[in-house]
Amino acid sequence: MIHNDVLRSLRYSLNITDGKIADIAKLTGFELAKADVIAYLKKDEEEGYLDCPDEVLAHFLDGLIVFKRGRDENRPLPPVTLPLYNNVVLKKLRVAFELKEDDLMEIMDKAGFKVSKPEMSALFRNPDHKNYRRCGDQFLRNFLKGLTLRLRG
Repeated sequence: MIHNDVLRSLRYSLNITDGKIADIAKLTGFELAKADVIAYLKKDEEEGYLDCPDEVLAHFLDGLIVFKRGRDENRPLPPVTLPLYNNVVLKKLRVAFELKEDDLMEIMDKAGFKVSKPEMSALFRNPDHKNYRRCGDQFLRNFLKGLTLRLRG
């Protein structure tokens, strides 16, 4: 899925400002200019649009985990996971919002997207596992939609 769409969706879901996105990314030690955030949030046909790189979204998602759950001062921040696949985005959102399997199923149900528990668990497996399944754009889009419905009502 296009990283700009993920960023836009999360900004809306969390009801945060452009500056707050930069602040959340900064929680991982990553400097993100507010002007860049504005460019990432524009529609692709708008003037000044910039593609959101893997590194920016990865730092934002890691910062979101710290923002939502707090930081363990006894441990260093984990290294940023690159390249950023949909499965990684889904895992980071699951951690940030402390979602259990039932929560994930409820979110997908709210989005009107039926998925079984084995299908769901396959998305969180190690890529080397025989039952691993890549998370498609449609699945992630529906997950973000359901998450928005859960957070904003």
